[in-house]
Amino acid sequence: MAEISADKAYLSRKNLKAIVDAGATPFIPFKSNSRPESHGDSLWAKTYHYFSLYREEFLNHYHKRSNVETAFAMIKAKFGGAVRSKNPAAQINEVLVKILCHNICVLIQAMYALGVEPTFASESRFDAKVS
Repeated sequence: MAEISADKAYLSRKNLKAIVDAGATPFIPFKSNSRPESHGDSLWAKTYHYFSLYREEFLNHYHKRSNVETAFAMIKAKFGGAVRSKNPAAQINEVLVKILCHNICVLIQAMYALGVEPTFASESRFDAKVS
């Protein structure tokens, strides 16, 4: 884990510290009423100034979250948000299958809308790799 992006609702000194302690870089936008005063917390001040001075770079990292949120919304819209399996392993498999099906749908859409031509390995190439 290299980066953590979260909504403004998660902005707190405690959360910033937990993210850094886990070895990641926090990308949580500051609220409009946030101030740079660190109150003895240099991490708060450092993060605030990075957000303020390098806003475009900060937002490039933060908006990766938008892509994930969009994908989750598309998966839920297409396949439903509920996980019906009871067993934890089955629940994970159910979610992974939904993600796989979503990716297949996106590839099919790209084939038709963008003219993407998929290439598949021939059976002889596949057999050579397996043996």
